[in-house]
Amino acid sequence: MAELPVSFIQVTDITHVTPRMARVTFDAERLDDSVGRTPDQQVKLCFPRSGQQLPVLPEQGDDATSWYQAFLAIPESERPWMRSFTIRRRGPANTVEIDFVLHGDTGPATSWAGSARPGDRLGMVGPSEVYSAPVSLTDSIANSDWLLLAGDETALPAIGTLLEALPEGAPALAFIEVADAAERQDFQTAGDATVNWLYREGTPPGRSDVLIDAVRKAEFLPGSPFAWLAGESAAVRALRRHLVNDRGLDKASVDFSGYWRFKLTQDDAPTAEDMAEAQERLAQFQAAAADGRPE
Repeated sequence: MAELPVSFIQVTDITHVTPRMARVTFDAERLDDSVGRTPDQQVKLCFPRSGQQLPVLPEQGDDATSWYQAFLAIPESERPWMRSFTIRRRGPANTVEIDFVLHGDTGPATSWAGSARPGDRLGMVGPSEVYSAPVSLTDSIANSDWLLLAGDETALPAIGTLLEALPEGAPALAFIEVADAAERQDFQTAGDATVNWLYREGTPPGRSDVLIDAVRKAEFLPGSPFAWLAGESAAVRALRRHLVNDRGLDKASVDFSGYWRFKLTQDDAPTAEDMAEAQERLAQFQAAAADGRPE
């Protein structure tokens, strides 16, 4: 079992990338040199409960399973809220940048980010192989003719890392759904990337079909793509079905992840569709590990 790094991180700076996206710079107690060096690198952030200055966490251990069991054994009233995030950028020394979508006081992460100040501390679990696919995204992209990216604003940090990691001239086509034009971001990339910004214009997140419709109507680049999809779970499933059933992509050429669920949080029980998606992702990762092909 891969080691599960557990540490505390402290806010050193907060900037607004857009009106609804805050970039928080953290100083970590310790960071492995590989942290933040590859695209789409995920961590779990642990947010303190009301009245706590610091989240209550078990000590770091070599066994991820036993650590998580110890985490669940913390009384619910004291157990931190845990949420998944992508490392947007590695800074100097032990600093990392993580982007937060600001959508009001509707959850522990966005509520914390809306009032965060330098000196505030969170727990960080990972990065770890526990959260990684057995075949790297870099290898998957290299073995395809071009890269297709599709997601909403929650996927923006990961999409940014993927675009910025593209080799010189590598073709890519991205579709990004955001609230309005004020949420556009600029990315520095060596690749030959076309970014299509899609605006909900007043439609609530999770209720717009603008992303799905855009991908369905899009003229794809020549050759076989590797597709990376993330965002609201129902939209991600619809996009994946379209790519596999209508566009003829092999399931192994589609990396998909439902980051959030409309009207549900990560603390709510998984639906039948969530469980089916998790089982399919597990089977896909196991197959990729077994034969060494891109997932």
